[in-house]
Amino acid sequence: MDLLIRNATAIMTGGSGAAARATGPDIRLRGTRIAAIGALTPEPGERVLDATDCVVYPGWINTHHHLFQSLMKGIPAGIDLQLAPWLSAVPVAYRRFVDEETLRIAATIGIAELLLSGCTTIADHHYAYWPGMGFDGSALLFDIADRFGVRFVLMRGGATKVREIDLNPPPEARPETLDGMLASVEADVGRFHQCGGDAMRKVILAPTTPTWSVHAHELPEFAAAARKMGIGLHSHLSESLDYVHFCRDVHGCTPLEFVQRHDWVGPDVFFAHLCHMQPDEIRLMAETGTGMAHCPQSNCRLGSGIAPAPALARLGGRVSLGVDGAASNEAADMINESHMAWLVHRARDGAASVTVEDVIHWGTAGGANVLGLSDTGTLAPGMAADLMVYSLDHVRYAGLHDSAIGPVAGGGQAHVKYGFCNGRLIVEDGRIPGLDLPSLFAEARKAVGRMLA
Repeated sequence: MDLLIRNATAIMTGGSGAAARATGPDIRLRGTRIAAIGALTPEPGERVLDATDCVVYPGWINTHHHLFQSLMKGIPAGIDLQLAPWLSAVPVAYRRFVDEETLRIAATIGIAELLLSGCTTIADHHYAYWPGMGFDGSALLFDIADRFGVRFVLMRGGATKVREIDLNPPPEARPETLDGMLASVEADVGRFHQCGGDAMRKVILAPTTPTWSVHAHELPEFAAAARKMGIGLHSHLSESLDYVHFCRDVHGCTPLEFVQRHDWVGPDVFFAHLCHMQPDEIRLMAETGTGMAHCPQSNCRLGSGIAPAPALARLGGRVSLGVDGAASNEAADMINESHMAWLVHRARDGAASVTVEDVIHWGTAGGANVLGLSDTGTLAPGMAADLMVYSLDHVRYAGLHDSAIGPVAGGGQAHVKYGFCNGRLIVEDGRIPGLDLPSLFAEARKAVGRMLA
């Protein structure tokens, strides 16, 4: 549609430095693109939306999620465990419940939660695949994303071996073969992957971990296959000290050195977490263009550590934000994630270490960068019309001297008055068109009940 968003109190662009804020107060959309930002006059035939007392952000870009975990929040058996035992007690043990129906419910919950926090692009690291599974998980996820109208990146995970510490994993956690996994990814690329900086659908090759989920000699084959298909690479790395100790004990190197040896660094690669990195690893990340999906809430929840995102950013490295799975982040939305990213580094490194503008840049333009969506992530003429108009009408935002920082500095649940992805209105007055929230809650309660039976 053609429309004019008028009288915004502030416009955050997703840019850095002086470019972080636009003068405004108006934004004109023409079809799928931003046509102009400034003091604008309504034109004949365009719809006018009032943004008085509202702030405008680019749509958040979530670069690391596990949507299937949206029905695994707060599981008592894992609530106070560190990463390694938590993995066995929750995601591995509960894989037996991942069928077509529970994946549909979980993905609907996860995408709705993200969208209502202002997210327009979701990169889901989905690794619940196994030989002989009776449904098409990739198609299901793309279909649900299409219904919501969000950009969706399937980071197709999986494993070719079982971790030694996972005793008696369920059949749904059986490993695939290398050839079988690569053939499946190639089929998904053929069915779903779109090229271009404004793609609505993308596929990335993402074995669950380079160290424990696949054999070391397979890593160069995964990298070569992804590059032949013209897609990116992603995985978990250096999430905990266990990860670092394993690489040093078994491979005689740091985790980043290990993946570098196997062709897994470069501008087409990004890793989630990276909580434990040495200064030379941070420099190598920046020098090679290898990106980071920073997931501070999950890392704090599991006691894993704090990623050196500001240090990487200062070196010109690529930093983005991800919420991780709801099984290790019971509030898997981008407002709470950005709020934590703003706080956690200041607690460790001082109040001047990270600004609100830094965090917005990571969570918008930074995410577009690591996902190869160059036409998104920034509010400027010619860019894709992915944006959120937040009404700061909750009492927690009363008294703000700088309304622009409210969603990040205040946290909570900023109210989305209008939300657009690719020029399409997908949220209006805090509601998602066509979504029956009471029915979704009822489905979620029944699904959790089946897990508890």
